[in-house]
Amino acid sequence: MIRSHRLLASTLVAGMLAAAMAAPARAQEMAGTYLSQSGETRVRMSPCGGGFCGTIVWVSKPGNDVNNPDAAKRDRPLVGLQMISNMKPNGSGGYTGSLYDYTSGKTYSGKATPTAGGLQLSGCVLGGLICRSQSWTRAN
Repeated sequence: MIRSHRLLASTLVAGMLAAAMAAPARAQEMAGTYLSQSGETRVRMSPCGGGFCGTIVWVSKPGNDVNNPDAAKRDRPLVGLQMISNMKPNGSGGYTGSLYDYTSGKTYSGKATPTAGGLQLSGCVLGGLICRSQSWTRAN
């Protein structure tokens, strides 16, 4: 009886240690540079504010943020623009935050899930009634 309790206790401790070590590994999977599904944008995901942010590091057609709803921001270049913000772990192996679409000037609630070769992103409007997903590939 005591032996089975010890086995159960050591199994639980091992499971908790494995889960604790998996969280930093999962975060490491999120960090890196990704090529958008269209191939027109490269975004570097890096830690920021307790989560992850994505900054545009390359666009196939350089330009400015001309569709931004804030007229004061329309002259800023796309390269260097933070288009993914506040991506924090959501408890199901992914992240939840905000996605900015510079082609429309709209910001969406979004999710990012690391995959074997990149990221699966989805942005939603109307409380999640309408969503669009993309698969990004790791560029580095």
